[in-house]
Amino acid sequence: QVQLVESGGGLVQAGGSMRLSCAASGRTFSSYDMGWYRQVPGKQRELVAIIATTGSTNYAEPVKGRFTISRDNTKNTVNLQMNSLKPEDTAVYFCYARTFRPTIDYWGQGTQVTVSS
Repeated sequence: QVQLVESGGGLVQAGGSMRLSCAASGRTFSSYDMGWYRQVPGKQRELVAIIATTGSTNYAEPVKGRFTISRDNTKNTVNLQMNSLKPEDTAVYFCYARTFRPTIDYWGQGTQVTVSS
């Protein structure tokens, strides 16, 4: 069982920056793929960024060049640095973890990010 707790959401003006953090439980954090998804009302949850156990990253097209995902395996945390924020980045952001053998997906409770124009 993996528990994920997000922090760092809130209100920011367009063009500003915000950093989200996610603390994960578990003794084998370094073996989890980690990531961030987001969701707005009435729409499906969508990928924002993923960081694999190898450290390789993958970003959704709308956030490339503006967002950076990182992980600290010594602190069991994954972070999302969001720069040049736009009103369309407004969403609830969810931390995500995938364990392997067996493959299980875990989700945090979500944190609201609101970007005002």
